[in-house]
Amino acid sequence: MDSIVKNSKARRDFTIEETFEAGLVLTGTEVKSLRAGHGQISESFARVEKDEVWLYNSYIEEYEQGNRENHDPSAKRKLLLNRSEIRKIAVLTETKGFTLVPLSLYWKNGRVKLSLGVGKGKEKGDKRQDVKKRDVDREMRRATMQRSKGA
Repeated sequence: MDSIVKNSKARRDFTIEETFEAGLVLTGTEVKSLRAGHGQISESFARVEKDEVWLYNSYIEEYEQGNRENHDPSAKRKLLLNRSEIRKIAVLTETKGFTLVPLSLYWKNGRVKLSLGVGKGKEKGDKRQDVKKRDVDREMRRATMQRSKGA
């Protein structure tokens, strides 16, 4: 699994309940641009519309060697999922506070895949608790490392 782009804000701002793997419908110039690493999903989101899932606000830079048939960098893109997965996502996102968050774009068997999470937005206090927990874990690791070096 060779990662192209990660959404670093996703796990910080949302509590991810469930993840799904989706394919993307892309043009040739979009794939070439992603191979060069020119993509961004940090401000993007997904939505279920008429039994289809669409990715909005993703940005795939225009391909440098592309001609006048180059793609629109911020176009909405269709996500490929099983019908049962789409129904499950639709039910989960109808619940108040839940949303579809893109987590990362990556290569799998030569194809671009999107890791999609169903998450609930974190409150400011939740974010602070996560930071506190991370700091405590870091201190515990540091203490055990020092103890093992001293022994």
